[in-house]
Parts: sequence; structure tokens; C-alpha cells
Amino acid sequence: MPYQKLALLTALGIATVATPAFAVNGHYPPGIEGLGAAAAPPPGLYYRGYLLHYDIDEFNDASGDALPGNNSGTVTALAHRLIWMTGQTFLGADYGVETIIPMLDTELDVGPGSFSDDGVGDIFVGPVILGWHGQQWDVTFATGHWFDTGDFDATNPASIGKGYETTMLTLGGMWHFDAARTWNVSALSRYEIKTEQGETEITPGDSWLVEWGLGHRLANGLELGLVGYDAWQLEADDGAATDDKAERHAIGAEVGYFWPAAGVILKGAYYHEYDASGGGMRGIESEGDALRLQFTKFL
Repeated sequence: MPYQKLALLTALGIATVATPAFAVNGHYPPGIEGLGAAAAPPPGLYYRGYLLHYDIDEFNDASGDALPGNNSGTVTALAHRLIWMTGQTFLGADYGVETIIPMLDTELDVGPGSFSDDGVGDIFVGPVILGWHGQQWDVTFATGHWFDTGDFDATNPASIGKGYETTMLTLGGMWHFDAARTWNVSALSRYEIKTEQGETEITPGDSWLVEWGLGHRLANGLELGLVGYDAWQLEADDGAATDDKAERHAIGAEVGYFWPAAGVILKGAYYHEYDASGGGMRGIESEGDALRLQFTKFL
């Protein structure tokens, strides 16, 4: 398989796992895709497994100040994702579909209480992936829906389900500085629109995030780069006790490698969150460090 096609798959970034403490007032946790997260792959069927471990150092209020006391936690997620690029085109773009089934284990220590939950989280179905490709650029648009399938308990902040549904719109672009595609810069944005949370009758406000990366592929196939994300809650939650809006920012590094003969790609990244502020129905936002591993196989 030519490298250009492999590079497109490593860059695939349409949707992924949902974690209760990591996402900004929504389902999508930022920093999952990283380098080149704005290019759809060539026609074919693909499996991608995500392993995410998020260590929470503190919980911050709306001003970005840490809550008093020893507050910490962990989120570990394993998500199974299938992507099918059909070989058909629409509006000049390659057309595909996808689905994601996340499995989560959450442990939180907040104030005097400890909370935990594990199991299958909210499932994502994406009926539209559109990928446009040029000589040195790629553009991707996608839409999909997170369904309220995971268990949710309003009294348990570690619940693996959200208790509401989310429609997610994705738009991103990638530019290669040279014809050989050894250097690239990318940005991938996601906009989330939520339904009402049944148990609380609160409707979370819309949120928007951008994942970005600057990468370089070496002659031996190793890819290295700088990655980061910025996420904002744009609207206050309807029915919540506060009008505060959540926000978080992070920077990190990523490394990846591919085996063309085996049709396998491995990628890993580390992110450090340097700023986070709480808002919405929780009133607080976690701040910590994340380790993310990806395994991709061409089926």
C-alpha cells in the first residue's frame, strides 16, 4: 500500500471515545486523534482501537482555581471503532460511515466522597464521512450522533453514560508543506449539540473544540510531532444553577509508526493540560494528563 494512502489513514480523525470527566461538557474527549487528524482514508474497511488513560490532578472552578482538598481520579477507556470508506463519492468527496463502541472505567475522589463506574458507554454512529484530497491538502467533513446507551446516575459523577444524546459535526483540514508529504500541519474542529438530560431536565450548552498538530515523517517511517487541543463550552446549560462555561487547553507530543506489509499503524501521544475552568451542570472541570495509544488495522 503506498505511503500516501497510509498517511491518510493515520490522519483519520472523525470521532472516538467518550469519557465523563475528560470531555468539555459533551461526549467527545479532545486529543484523541492528534497528528493529521483531518484526512479521511482511501476506500476500504478499517478497525481502530483506542486506549486512553487520563490522570486527574485537580478539579477547577469557573475561575480556573483548584478546589480545596485532595481531589483526583482516573479515566481508562478502550474504544472499538469500525470505519468503512465505501468507494463511492458525493460532492466530489470520498464517502464513508463509522461506528464506535467505548468501554470505560472511571474512578473519582472528590472531597470526602469516592465514586466509580465501569462498562459500555454511549455508542456513536456516524452515517457521513466526506473526504476531499488534493496534491498537498486534505479536507474532511463528518456528522454523527452519540446515543444515550451507557448507564447514567445523576448522583454519581463517575457515570459512564452522559444521560443525554449529542449530535456532532466535524470539519478539518490538513496541509503538507512539501510534495513528498514529510511535513504537515492540521486542525480538526468538532461542534457538539446536546439533548436534554432526562434525570435532571438540564440541556447542556453547545461546545466546540479544535485539535491541532504539526508533524514530520522521517525516512524510516517514524512520524514525530507537536500536538494540542483547545475546547470551549459556547452556551450556558439550560436549566443549570450557573451560567458558567467550561474550558480546557493542552499541549503534548506524539509518535507513530506504520508497517505497510502488515497494514498496521501504531501511534502514541502524551498531553498535559495547562489550563481548565469549570462550568455547566457540574460547575467544575478536571485538569490532568492523558496518555493515548492507537492501533489501526486494514481489514
